[in-house]
Amino acid sequence: MTSVKLSVKENKIEQELRQRVEAAGGECVKVTVLGRRGFFDRLVTLPGGRAVFVEVKRPRRSRTTKHQMLWHERFAELGVAVAIVKNSADIDALLRT
Repeated sequence: MTSVKLSVKENKIEQELRQRVEAAGGECVKVTVLGRRGFFDRLVTLPGGRAVFVEVKRPRRSRTTKHQMLWHERFAELGVAVAIVKNSADIDALLRT
């Protein structure tokens, strides 16, 4: 019998993000904005005053919705750091910069 590896779920990536940000001395809070469809999943704050709005996605077969892209573009225009995290490498990059 062949075993099939299931795709990593978004909540596993989100859990790893939270754990690694907290281990680095930061905070990773869940964001809920009523009436704002497609808003970011997490606000990451890191030592030194760095803040990043983060959208968490599954590593495979995930898409950013139109509403999410609009939020990303708007916040980037305002000079706010935004990131999409799909895997451990994305978390590495977020913590490095």
